[in-house]
Amino acid sequence: MDLCLMIEGQEGVTWPQWRALAEACEQHGIPSLFRSDHYQNLDGRHPERGALDAWGTINALSALTTTLRLGTLVSPASFRHPSILAKLVVTADHVSGGRIDLGLGAGWHEGEHAAHGFPFLATTERVDVLEEQLEILMGTWSDDKFSFDGKHYTLAGLNAQPKPVQRPHPPLLMGGNAGPRSASLAARYADEYNTPFPSLEQIRRRKANIDEACARAGREPIPFSIMAGAVLGADRAEVERRAERVAQATGQDAGALLRDPPGGWIVGTLEQAAEQLAPVREAGVSRVMCNQFVDPEVDQVARLGELAALIG
Repeated sequence: MDLCLMIEGQEGVTWPQWRALAEACEQHGIPSLFRSDHYQNLDGRHPERGALDAWGTINALSALTTTLRLGTLVSPASFRHPSILAKLVVTADHVSGGRIDLGLGAGWHEGEHAAHGFPFLATTERVDVLEEQLEILMGTWSDDKFSFDGKHYTLAGLNAQPKPVQRPHPPLLMGGNAGPRSASLAARYADEYNTPFPSLEQIRRRKANIDEACARAGREPIPFSIMAGAVLGADRAEVERRAERVAQATGQDAGALLRDPPGGWIVGTLEQAAEQLAPVREAGVSRVMCNQFVDPEVDQVARLGELAALIG
């Protein structure tokens, strides 16, 4: 089970911080760095926190790293025309030499869409847009000339060049709570399914939904991953310091976070975290995207690397 780093890019993460995080991941053996794809702070309390563009950041980091995989968790289909998204992903795939994952979802934050002028359709229509984008991405990255005539997009005789380095295409992640339509689309298009902050029972149930959808689609089960909050320390004092910072950033109570972490959180010393991860591995999770939540700290990347070595 891989441990990856997940960073909320809309929390004011600066370019020097992105560089430091990527360097620390490579130094400490973290295989993948994922970032959110948002255009602004989402809680309404910190409008001063900036957000560098996700795919601009990934393309830049691709040129500065050698082994680290990079990706979004997840890009809203509502932000970009699928031809633009396909080109951005392929560009990063070439710059990195084939180290890119695309996480794609329907989009969910209405206020962010309104502020930046992105249409925010009803849920069913947003998923319709996502489904068309998935089909267009697959067609754009294929070796054949591609045309598409849908409700939301029309493409005529496209032969997009260059093709991705990774063939047949960069790995595609989809995420959510594994409801019927989400599971069906994942079984048709995705290479991995990710669910955010689940309890152990939710992991088992959602993974079963994805496995069943894959069986109906006539394919083997796809890897199942989770996003989890991570508060790690070499000793109890470091865990408490980190918990206090996370609590201040997220509006939680630090004591409660330490005593009774919410579902989908890993909180404790490295030994305690390893114990918490054991049943997650047994439930069939292939990797955990560990979310820092607060100002990125390189020492937490080091702790994550130590935890990865501990769990093997």
